[in-house]
Amino acid sequence: MIDSQAERVVAVARRWIGTPYHHQASREQVGTDCLGLVRGIWREVIGPEPERVPAYSPHWAETGRVEALLVAARRRMAEIDPAEAAPGDILAFRMREKGIAKHVGILVTGDCRSGRIVHAYEGHAVCETAIGPSWARRLAGAFRFPKGR
Repeated sequence: MIDSQAERVVAVARRWIGTPYHHQASREQVGTDCLGLVRGIWREVIGPEPERVPAYSPHWAETGRVEALLVAARRRMAEIDPAEAAPGDILAFRMREKGIAKHVGILVTGDCRSGRIVHAYEGHAVCETAIGPSWARRLAGAFRFPKGR
């Protein structure tokens, strides 16, 4: 059974479906990237963003080996075993199997192997898609939002 905050996260994430992709943006039905989607949900469900996100290029993860996305997530959220992920949790993915994590989505149904996520990625509006084998094998971590308002 998911709690009321997790249900709220799922509902808010689904409300963003159709929001156009826009790098570094975070405005529902205006424009967002994957991190912007998480930031927007945070603002609505948890409260003000806890830190300013520095500017980043569309290809920031290809230039280094630092797991910046995972490090930042660990600062503000509880890291959980991906097998324990439930609807309302954040899943982090590698875009390439050996690359660093640079993509996030909100688990909205099922589990980290066969569920569905709401996410934004270049060339697509925010959408809900099946995780499937391709996403599942690139799963890099799972996180739970802190308790909000």
